[in-house]
Amino acid sequence: MQLKNNPELKIETHRTKQKITLEAGDPRSLERNIRQLLADKVCGNLTGIWLLIPEYLRLGAWDMLQAWCNTNEQQIEPRLALQLVNETALCVNGIRLKRTMSQRGFELANGLPFVATDSAIHNLLNNHTMKDAQTLQIALGKIRRTCGHFPAQILAVDPHRIKSYSQRQMIQRKKSDSDPKPAKMAQIFFCMDTQTQQPICFITASSARNVTRATEELLTMTADIINCPTEKPLVLADDEHFTVELLDWIKTNSCFDMLTPMPNNRRVRESMLKINENDFTSPWAGYAAAKQLYRLTRSKYEAYYQLVQRKGEKASDYDFKAFICTGDRDELEDLSLHYPQRWHIEEFFHNYQAMGWKRAGSMNLNIQYGKMTLALIAQAACYMLRQKIGDPYANWSAEHLANDFFRGLEGDIRVKDNVITVTYYNAPNADMLKSQYENLPKKLLAEYVNPKIPWLYDYMLDFKFK
Repeated sequence: MQLKNNPELKIETHRTKQKITLEAGDPRSLERNIRQLLADKVCGNLTGIWLLIPEYLRLGAWDMLQAWCNTNEQQIEPRLALQLVNETALCVNGIRLKRTMSQRGFELANGLPFVATDSAIHNLLNNHTMKDAQTLQIALGKIRRTCGHFPAQILAVDPHRIKSYSQRQMIQRKKSDSDPKPAKMAQIFFCMDTQTQQPICFITASSARNVTRATEELLTMTADIINCPTEKPLVLADDEHFTVELLDWIKTNSCFDMLTPMPNNRRVRESMLKINENDFTSPWAGYAAAKQLYRLTRSKYEAYYQLVQRKGEKASDYDFKAFICTGDRDELEDLSLHYPQRWHIEEFFHNYQAMGWKRAGSMNLNIQYGKMTLALIAQAACYMLRQKIGDPYANWSAEHLANDFFRGLEGDIRVKDNVITVTYYNAPNADMLKSQYENLPKKLLAEYVNPKIPWLYDYMLDFKFK
């Protein structure tokens, strides 16, 4: 069943784990049923997800979802998309038939009187292309850049490979060198800001896509988002990215510099041994760095720079490691300070992959890319929430935050006049939450944010903590 703007639209919904019903999805029925639910009042343990609504308003998430759906706010499509966003915030994966979030305060947060089933979500995602997902990511990235979520001076790129259980024939890869044998993989290529550890954008592809072509597309998207400044941002990569084709592309067609390790082969070792002792700079005992021009075989450019770090006090104990850089940069700063920050991207995968980047439920790339892109909106809102609720929540993994915060708050939802009030009874750090979320409409107005919630028919939102 395709989603269409018609008065007879019916949507498959979950009322319980076992019961699937058809509900009216036309604008008039949606509004009538939502207003009735608010009049009846709601209580449950998923009301914690309502704390993300102010962050969606600050991000302009509703406008982005409407643009992605190419429809107006009265229709059901952007509401289904918001359901998917909030599901990723709750780290909900798997088949909806095996669980339900109905009648617990979740569906109302999406501007819906029900929880839609897999088929409705499948139809929504299948109606959008990979280009639509990239356009949404660029819009979100530009807003986050304006909000100061990342300075975009030092970036890290890395492929994130997810094991696939698809029956399709595809190239098999090893997720890491420690894996005993190759397996079917879905590939996601991320670009992240190392200073704030926030994702800028990502692309997804079949297992046949090579790292060079994927990185070119990824950095082209990144350049559209950050609007490259005069000083070139530095991209930190791993040894998978050491290809002449990629380095030449970086030098000629991008606004970035790239730093990546070189292979420890005979030619590289010989070049390191030719460096004069006086050319090494040693900022502290046991560590030194040097820089020299380097000519890559098959490259049409002369001006690559080999950065060499040396560890050890005595010549007999020296341990060398070489890197290649497309620009003339400070070798000590890049090798000792910047490059170690590249490993923050592994921390990001560990902490946030449960939001939608841990498994590939479909090899239909339109569906896969759309779902994973919507997860970026949830991740951005959670990042803004963490800054307001402080420690220890700011350092929790996404799964921990979902289970012990969003699912751990008991509350009720009621409406008076044009204000929806969510009351929490067991909120931790209640004093801090009060300072951030009580009298919310006034706080949003002070930030020049419209406090009216468009997917809840222009009701405003406030919170109480008891």
